[in-house]
Amino acid sequence: MADSGHAVHTGGTFRVEIYQRVHWYSLARLNNRTHRELLAVDGRVAFVGGAGVADWWWKLAGGRPTWRDYMARVEAPLVSDIQGVIAENWLECCGEILTLDPRASTVSTPIGRTACTLRSAEASFMARTAADVLVDRLLDWGVRVVFGLPGDGINGIMEALRTRQDHIRFVQVRHEEAAAFMACGYAKYTGKLGVCLATSGPGAIHLLNGLYDAKMDGAPVLALTGQTYHDLIGTRYQQEVDLLSLFKDVAVYNQQILGAGHVRTLVDAGCRAALSRRGVAHITCPVDLQEQKVSDDERSKKSVEGHTSDVWQPPIAVPCEQDVRRAADVLNAGTRTVILAGQGALGAGRELLQLAELLAAPIVKPLLGKAVVPDDSPFTTGGIGLLGTAPSEVALEKADTLLMAGTSFPYMEFLPKHDGCRGVQIDADPARIGLRYPVEVGLCGDTRATLQVLLPLIRHREDRSFLAQAQEGMRDWRELMNTRAHRDGEPLKPQVVAATLNDLLADDAIISTDSGTITTWAARYLQIRGRQQFSCSGNLASMAPGLPYAIAAKIAFPERQAVAFVGDGGFTMLMGEFATAVKYRLPIKVVVIKNNVLGMIKWEQMVFLGNPEYGVELEPIDFVRFAEACGAVGFRCERPDEVRSALEAMMLADGPALCEAVVDPFEPPMPARVKASQALHMAESLARGEPNRGRIALTLFRDKVSDLKGR
Repeated sequence: MADSGHAVHTGGTFRVEIYQRVHWYSLARLNNRTHRELLAVDGRVAFVGGAGVADWWWKLAGGRPTWRDYMARVEAPLVSDIQGVIAENWLECCGEILTLDPRASTVSTPIGRTACTLRSAEASFMARTAADVLVDRLLDWGVRVVFGLPGDGINGIMEALRTRQDHIRFVQVRHEEAAAFMACGYAKYTGKLGVCLATSGPGAIHLLNGLYDAKMDGAPVLALTGQTYHDLIGTRYQQEVDLLSLFKDVAVYNQQILGAGHVRTLVDAGCRAALSRRGVAHITCPVDLQEQKVSDDERSKKSVEGHTSDVWQPPIAVPCEQDVRRAADVLNAGTRTVILAGQGALGAGRELLQLAELLAAPIVKPLLGKAVVPDDSPFTTGGIGLLGTAPSEVALEKADTLLMAGTSFPYMEFLPKHDGCRGVQIDADPARIGLRYPVEVGLCGDTRATLQVLLPLIRHREDRSFLAQAQEGMRDWRELMNTRAHRDGEPLKPQVVAATLNDLLADDAIISTDSGTITTWAARYLQIRGRQQFSCSGNLASMAPGLPYAIAAKIAFPERQAVAFVGDGGFTMLMGEFATAVKYRLPIKVVVIKNNVLGMIKWEQMVFLGNPEYGVELEPIDFVRFAEACGAVGFRCERPDEVRSALEAMMLADGPALCEAVVDPFEPPMPARVKASQALHMAESLARGEPNRGRIALTLFRDKVSDLKGR
């Protein structure tokens, strides 16, 4: 070795130590070689250790060290500071590229071999722990954020995260349920794998609600949990819970790590299962095994090191030509076609609009499909169900052909009668085809790709009367919604707040909401446009995810607005996470509709069963003072003339901000069309002793008068 001041190669002894920011990287995409570890020799010289290092070389180019990989035919100067990152498939580090043979205790260089002594056994590949392998493998899978709460059952994993904090972010939450919701929201908004972490026992149990949200809405999430000591499982030890049994129903992949050599295989399989099956993967690791060194876990004779891969591609399946033609025949034969487009059709908006134009078909959007096409499109009639629109209900009642695209909308009573309507369904999951409606043709495939092969077979429909009727109905509906959004009386109506917020949202805002009456106001008054995204707990319909979703959205897309539009009932369940937003300086915006009641439950008690409300009133909380106590800012509006200024102030605030909107607790989330049975049950509940019957009756009367005056 030339005497360049880096090290002496003749008979000297090197002191070898792990660099402070040591990380592992898989260069398989570069040269099909295994992992290499960035180390420092005498604090100055870096080298890459592992298999396949013969392909690496170094030289002095103009006095500056340069590395080269001959197989990849890549050459670049070494940077002046150790970074240990891969950028454009180049590993950048300082010093000279050396290799370490820990068994022979020698350092190999381009010039020759020299003896070395290891300052610590931790300096070699064999010293890596199970937790190190786990976190490094997450990095290989592209994971850059983990949501969780520390605990002594995951101390090893936490240490691995700490030493890699420049490359993977750990977001500490106040409750593990929120961590699971954040992972779910992150997966929904990015399409990537969401990851959450919890300790053994109670920590793992707390994850379940958020994980069921991911399961039921098809979000890919990896849940990592701790477990008690491996040799004390089955002895009723502290915090011992049979986590594999507990997670059996929620997870598509559910395994326990049995040793350090087992980690890479399980992480690969778990990540692949979650992404491929759009569900939850769960991996639990006994706390003592997290610290086990790879060198201490002997592989079985049948296990080949490195036999799994982090390579994964999303499937883009297209049905066979025969089935596509059959579907086209059914659709072309109809005269009154409705397209029901759900979450699975996100990203296929252009194709859906083309199809709608060809078939003169209105597009009806279940809630999770709200962002499939813009709400101002002339082809959509908006939502369906109790929080949907009247034109959507009418269109589905009159349809003679139904195309279900990426949806398994559960409320079958809103779908067309079976004897008068033919059906076609597109879904990536064959198990969902025919689940809600007896379709004639099922197309198993990606919605966008399937529509692209279907469109050339669809004939332009000359009769546009069915679409024209739906569009006329939407003009009337929008006029009614506009009337309700501009009521200037008191108490303040929630519709006024929602409509004003809608005007202040950026065209790429990410809006998260909760379950309850808040969902009705969001569905009807937040009009999706541009690149906006929208989500909530769809099939699980859980309260509380709005705030965690917004936090996840802001972490994923820091440059975009992230707004939580929530009710006071759902917000208070996990409102501690507002402090999480403050801690990480995430400028999310939270609008709390405060009516001091569990509104949806109240109205369901009355309208569904004819019972008086019971157990639904909430003790008021001053959310403005709460926001300030967390270190953020809060605003309040109680009258219609205060709404815009309060919301604008919230939006302009530099950091996390909250706006409390005190609204009429007696404003009902009226269905688009009131059924006779619903009106009868309402009357029964008032007659049976509803404590607020006078106020409710007066509110209903005034709302009706306002609607009529607006027309």
